[in-house]
Amino acid sequence: MSRARPTLLLLTLLLAIPLTVCAGVPPLRTVPGVDLVRYAGSWHEIARYPNIFQKGCRDATATYTLRPDGEMTVVNRCLKGAEGKSAEAKGRAWVNEPPDTARLKVTFFWPFRSDYWIIDLGEQYDFAVVGTPDREYLWILSRTPTMTTELYAGILERLRQQGFDPGKLLKNGQ
Repeated sequence: MSRARPTLLLLTLLLAIPLTVCAGVPPLRTVPGVDLVRYAGSWHEIARYPNIFQKGCRDATATYTLRPDGEMTVVNRCLKGAEGKSAEAKGRAWVNEPPDTARLKVTFFWPFRSDYWIIDLGEQYDFAVVGTPDREYLWILSRTPTMTTELYAGILERLRQQGFDPGKLLKNGQ
């Protein structure tokens, strides 16, 4: 047997591992549709997966403003450090796959953009859960700074069913 065959076999197995792991997780489901006029406004972050661009953030909020061109202006704010210095990031969001208004793209600086999929949403638009299809990013948002234990527990269960690990969530302020 030549040396190339074992190397090729090993390479094939290593490349197949991520496909096998991902194959067990179904595609991320979004809500059936989002009324962007109702979605616009201010949201308080209840919990999130840790991420580099929000490191050290607490009391995080996001404000979405519908623009005349149909896109949204996004302003994220939080407090950082012991002194509570205000930090702000401005960006824009747009519907990525019309008419599916639950699958948005967002950018805070060109040319970088990312998925922003609304995967859970209260009937009264009182809470929203946003994730990415690779399940690397996740946010639980509310119109109010707090959320009932029952509502939060229900969201966590639905996240488990979607293949997210609720144990990775940081509650706002952590």
